[in-house]
Amino acid sequence: MSVRRFWASASTLVLAAVAALGVAQPASASSAAAGGYVALGDSYSSGVGAGSYLSGSGDCRRSTNAYPYLWAAANSPSSFAFVACSGATTSSVAGSQLGALSSSTGLVSVTAGGNDVGFADVMQDCVLSSEATCLSSVSSAVSQMQNSLPSGLSSLYGSIRSRAPQAHVVVLGYPRFYQLSGSCIAGLSEKERAAINNASDVLNGVIAKQAVNAGFTFSSVVDEFTGHELCSGDAWLHSVTLPVYNSYHPKAAGQSGGYLPAFRSAA
Repeated sequence: MSVRRFWASASTLVLAAVAALGVAQPASASSAAAGGYVALGDSYSSGVGAGSYLSGSGDCRRSTNAYPYLWAAANSPSSFAFVACSGATTSSVAGSQLGALSSSTGLVSVTAGGNDVGFADVMQDCVLSSEATCLSSVSSAVSQMQNSLPSGLSSLYGSIRSRAPQAHVVVLGYPRFYQLSGSCIAGLSEKERAAINNASDVLNGVIAKQAVNAGFTFSSVVDEFTGHELCSGDAWLHSVTLPVYNSYHPKAAGQSGGYLPAFRSAA
């Protein structure tokens, strides 16, 4: 699944530009539901960390608490294909998930990009290694965001549009992980937390720009998660936990209180 960096000033400019450009107006939920809904993406869409995994989903860990499942249950689309999978990258989404799309698909959601820039490896470096190693790993991921990720996103979005030309496509971002100057008294340094948050802003900025370029709707989840980051005292994200794959993923509350409203407002 996914998150990484650059400095907040740059990402703020990108997001401001996206807002100025505007995004496609969302279709009504009823019209989108009439055409069927397909949920693509990585672990943030499959619902890793939210529990209650569908028995046939295996290592993809598709959760009945994930925002696609919750939206479908509330809106009864004519069809629902939940194909998001833990560990997915832009290329693996394109290679193994787009078969669920068709010319009649009315609504698509997708999260992708975090795994392309090595999200899991970055967090492992930050948790297990020195501050210097963490900051270097964050910096390397930011470089990938700026240099290689845009083309991967552009290619994926083009393939989605080709397979589902009539669909309203909602691209969702990733939350900031940490409330700075928060309640955590151990773990990463404040400098590491700030760098990870800044990386998330950069990642979201890159994703938002490519989404707009493709004519898709980008929906941020940052506002929804504000006040519920790690170190907030009411975190909707797992910190380091067992099983390890849940670490740094939204809890059920993060899916229902964070991702679902962000998707619903754009769908």
